Order: sequence, then C-alpha cells, then structure tokens
Amino acid sequence: MAQFTLGWEEWLSLPGLGLPAIRAKVDTGARTSALHAFAIEPFGPAEKPMVRFAIHPDPSDESLEIICSAPLKDRREVTSSNGETELRFVIETEVTMGDRSWPLEVTLTDRGSMAYRMLLGRSAIAEDMIVSPAQSFCQPELSFDSYRDTPRLKKHRRALRLAILTREPGNYSTGRFIEAAEARGHTLEVIDTSRCYMNIRAVGGEVHYDGRRLPHYDAVIPRIGASITNYGTAVVRQFESMGTYSLAGSEGIAMSRDKLYAHQVLARHRIGMPTTAFARSPKDSGNLIQLVGGAPLVLKLLESTQGKGVVLAETKKAAESVISAFRGLKADFLVQSFVKEAAGEDIRCLVVGGKVVAAMRRRGAPDDFRSNLHQGGTAEPVRITRTERDTAVRAARAMKLDLAGVDLLRGEDGPKVLEVNSSPGLEGIEKVSHKDIASLVLQHIEAKVAPRSPRSKRKT
Repeated sequence: MAQFTLGWEEWLSLPGLGLPAIRAKVDTGARTSALHAFAIEPFGPAEKPMVRFAIHPDPSDESLEIICSAPLKDRREVTSSNGETELRFVIETEVTMGDRSWPLEVTLTDRGSMAYRMLLGRSAIAEDMIVSPAQSFCQPELSFDSYRDTPRLKKHRRALRLAILTREPGNYSTGRFIEAAEARGHTLEVIDTSRCYMNIRAVGGEVHYDGRRLPHYDAVIPRIGASITNYGTAVVRQFESMGTYSLAGSEGIAMSRDKLYAHQVLARHRIGMPTTAFARSPKDSGNLIQLVGGAPLVLKLLESTQGKGVVLAETKKAAESVISAFRGLKADFLVQSFVKEAAGEDIRCLVVGGKVVAAMRRRGAPDDFRSNLHQGGTAEPVRITRTERDTAVRAARAMKLDLAGVDLLRGEDGPKVLEVNSSPGLEGIEKVSHKDIASLVLQHIEAKVAPRSPRSKRKT
C-alpha cells in the first residue's frame, strides 16, 4: 500500500453532510476533530436523536451557507487549546481525502473566527498515515466552486424535521406518512391542530403546543378536518409566515373547502365542471333549477365532505322539496347538473407536485349515485386519458395545492371536475394502485426544501 501523507493543511470532503469541499487544519496536538457549526439544534425521538446545524464552508464568503443534519452520537465536554471547556454535540460521518474514505467522529463548535472551518485531530489519523508538518496539501486540492455545482448538491439528502397537522393520529394516512418519513431518515411529529396556539407578531412569530414553543420545521403536512377549516388554515398560515413549507398551502385549503369559491376558480381557469348555480334568496329556487338544465340535478351543501350533504333530485318537485329543506336549515348549497353518462362512477386522480401519480375509478354502492368509498363505494385501477391527466393537474394548480385529490366525471364533452380535495386519504388509492404514495409525497417535500445551489457574493 502506498504511503498516505498529510500536510499541516489539507482539502477534504464530507459527502454524508453534503459538503464537497472543506479546508482543514491537521493538528496532532488535538485529540478531537472539530467542524464549524452554528444554529445547532437537536431534534428527533429520544431513541433516534438527530442534530441540525448550519455551516459557512468558505471563510471568505458568508453568503455560502449550507444546512446539514446527522444522527447524534454523543454530547461531551471538550477542552480547547486555550483551556476553555465546552459541551459539544458529537456526530459520526464519512471523510474523503483523495481516493481514501474513512469514518470520522467530529464535534460541532462555532469556528467562525478561525481560518480553517475544520480541525482534524489525531484520533482521525490512521496508523498508516504520516503527517508532515513542513508540507501542505499533499492530497488533491479541491475548490469552494464545487458548492455552485447544482447537480452535486442535489445528490445529498439531509434529514428533515417534519410535522403532520391532524386530529386523527391513528388513521391510515398519518401512519403511512410516519413510516415513509422514518424510512427516508426524517423525523415526523404528529401535532393536533386544534391544540395549537399562536404568538402573532411582526418578527419572530411562534406556534405553541402543549405548553411549549414548537421548533422550526422544514415542512408541515396539513390534514385539516372540515370542522376546523378556519382555525386550521390560520395555524398553517402561521407556519408559512415563519418560513416553513406547507404541502397544502393555507390559501389552497381555504379555496378547496369553499365549494362555491372553488367552482368560481375552476371556471376562471376554464376547467370543465358540471353546470353550477347558486342563490341566496328562496324566490330564486325555480330559476336555479332552470339554470342547470332541470331535473335530475344534484344539490350540495357548501361544507359537505365524503359525500355527506349531497342529494340527487330526480324530479323538479323533489328538487324544490330539498331546496326548501336546506333553506329551512339556513344552509348554503349549490345546484349542479347531473352527468348521466358518468353512471354513478368518478375518477380520483392523485396529484403530487404537478404530476398525476395514481388514479382509480370509484363506483357507488347499489342504488347510490355517490361514488365515495366512505359511503360504501368500491374502487379499481383505471387508465386515464391525456386530457383527464391535464385537467387534474390544471385543477390542482388552480387551487394552489402541491398534494390534491382531484375527482373527475367522464362527460360526453370531456372530463368534468367535481371536487379538489386538499387532504386526500391514501388508503384507497395506495391499495388499488399498489404504489407507495406516501414516499412519493416525501420525495416531493425533499425536492422543495433541499439545499439550493448557493450564490457567491456579487463583486462590486
């Protein structure tokens, strides 16, 4: 084996942290290796603790900032060369120098005032390595320009701190998101949306939960129930104001939950849908029925979910009776034309990040025109057309949702959007499509919050 010589200063990379180039000082007088880190924050469960930190790898360019995360190995006291003792987080990662790689235990400390962002101590130097104090850069030199190389940065996937906002911690979708997050090395905390409370201020807004201030999350996955839409969107909006990415934005959630507003938005974007009418005054009932082409027609409460509050009126008299009943309850509702050719079937398209990743055809229970699985319907795989795929993507985009369940009817004149769901369930579509939808969603979140190609300071 060729002799491996180190100078008193060397270039190295830490691929596990997404750091392609670090200039380190080799110091055999120090036992422990140290890496520059600031904004250090532990996170994750007690059985699998993690630590997140930021680093300026180039001492001359503070605009170059990389966010790293790694499993937390230990926390111990370290005495520096000036005699000061500091309690530091300890991680283990891989170091690469030239054509050689080996595991390295390193402590995290703020070396912002130091010329070298890393100190390589004697415990990191193997027995077959020779340190030559009179030489420098015995191994291949690297460059900070590698941080501007976008493809190299995209290869690194750091652990993320995520939260799911839900009042149903034990349901299928929540469990699948937790499984997918842990399988990809992330941590996902379940937060009961209704128990969050907020400190709203111009700078440094906060979200509190169970008597503690919630930490910064890289992303949140809202699963906001219809009964708390207003408060849930307020909580999501607070996270957004704090710089957290939300899989379903507050605006998109509010838009999709308001069926009248949602249909107005779809119409504005020229997206096909059943003819829809709305009125407030009971004197306009007859005109409403005429606007949608007469009976049979469908009446929907504006706040209906999972097929509840949706009624098929097969005759004009039946429609007038249902409208009268809704008026008596002082409930707002829509009147829509009935798409006969759909024959009690609809298509659920799941859109993730602007792409349809799965689709299924849903059939209603016998003698029920509604195709919701919660109402006893059945589902099967379906191949959708290019037009249907394009319609689903456009509908999700119009609603400003990165995750959406778009329900379509196959009409004679093309697909018609029935509804855009901002928190679609995963159980039915995963079992029918045999796809790992939860992991596809996590991949999208990673792409959204992954480190971006940093820019160097502009020279004046």
